[in-house]
Amino acid sequence: MDITVIGSGYVGLVSGACFADFGHNVTCVDKDLGKIEKLNEGLIPIFEPGLDELVQRNAEAGRLKFTTNLKDAVKAAEVVFIAVGTPSRRGDGHADLSYVYAAAAEIASAIEGFTVIVNKSTVPVGTGDEVERIIRETNPKADFAVVSNPEFLREGAAIDDFKRPDRIVVGTSGEREKEVMAEVYRPLYLNQSPLLFTSRRTSELIKYAGNAFLAMKITFINEIADLCEAVGANVQEVARGIGLDNRIGSKFLHAGPGYGGSCFPKDTLALVKTAQDHATPIRLIETTCAVNDLRKRSMARKVIEAVGGDARGKKIAVLGLTFKPNTDDMRDSPALSVIQALQDKGANIHAYDPEGMESAATLLDDVIFGGNAYDIAENADALVIVTEWNAFRALDFTKLKSAMNTPTLVDLRNIYRKEELEKHGFSYFCVGRPDQELTS
Repeated sequence: MDITVIGSGYVGLVSGACFADFGHNVTCVDKDLGKIEKLNEGLIPIFEPGLDELVQRNAEAGRLKFTTNLKDAVKAAEVVFIAVGTPSRRGDGHADLSYVYAAAAEIASAIEGFTVIVNKSTVPVGTGDEVERIIRETNPKADFAVVSNPEFLREGAAIDDFKRPDRIVVGTSGEREKEVMAEVYRPLYLNQSPLLFTSRRTSELIKYAGNAFLAMKITFINEIADLCEAVGANVQEVARGIGLDNRIGSKFLHAGPGYGGSCFPKDTLALVKTAQDHATPIRLIETTCAVNDLRKRSMARKVIEAVGGDARGKKIAVLGLTFKPNTDDMRDSPALSVIQALQDKGANIHAYDPEGMESAATLLDDVIFGGNAYDIAENADALVIVTEWNAFRALDFTKLKSAMNTPTLVDLRNIYRKEELEKHGFSYFCVGRPDQELTS
């Protein structure tokens, strides 16, 4: 099939490359000429494991192209995916749909013949109705259908998620577009990936509800971690104990500094705003948002306690800046809040991340970036693990101790054990485990 993807960011580029790998002819469109030129040169603007090879292979095969010419790309397509950004709108927290609506208007002027317009962007309930209205008003003679097809990609594992999905959700009521979407996903459907057809509004809500539930699960275990610290229990064992219940499951039960990234923060907030607009407030998600915001800065207090209760003038070495491993995405990363809170208390921050430092440099002031964990640990009063990159799971603690001013490790991801660190002469602080003696 001939497919056009509007937007060559994270979702658009991964989706376009994977569709091309299925054998479809795919054209990715973006208004950013610099981005398109780089893509045509084989330079990938984001870090996602395996994406560079996937793009190169399909571009060389002639199945994947990049252009700024939306009109010609849409005119030649049977299916057009809208995969532009929907960030939180400044001031009120609603999803900013201006890019989606602008894309809809441009698509309307270019389509020829029956065309399926697919919302791949994460959008609030009712957005598909508005996209249909815009296209209809812009081009009354157009023969088209608007479909919702939310993405469920985890950064760092997006290609595998796309090719081996838990489910494919398609929101539409028309038979013609159902047949088209079934053909688009036929390679996956043959592998028995569940293809779930729903109404368009139901499909739009599934995406938000799914992300909100996972965000709530993370926030739940973080609050349980605080209780564990107070009573001398182990949050990892609690998580395993409840996660073995099939009704609960083990995923997203890892205590830490809170959730971040491109989806959970903005999607939970957008869902809260949508519910409020329809006079059906979702108190659990409202609380989830509030608790998560407080969670990030509260981690700085744990670091301050670890250095004796006063961070002023102390050198704090931070390992991990991205919101999760295997991505360069800094959006709403817990590291941003932790570092800012430490700086507010007078700490001097040195930091290292395998992929995120270029992005972090545009978001953080007065941070010194190093080339590896040992560089930033030189004369440090504490080393803080914020993001659990694999590169941080087997650190040389003998080397670190000799470099540091005070051998103190604050492990906000619980990737080490107290006895292991004490063997090397470190003071160790973690999240939700009885690694410190109770004082009462």
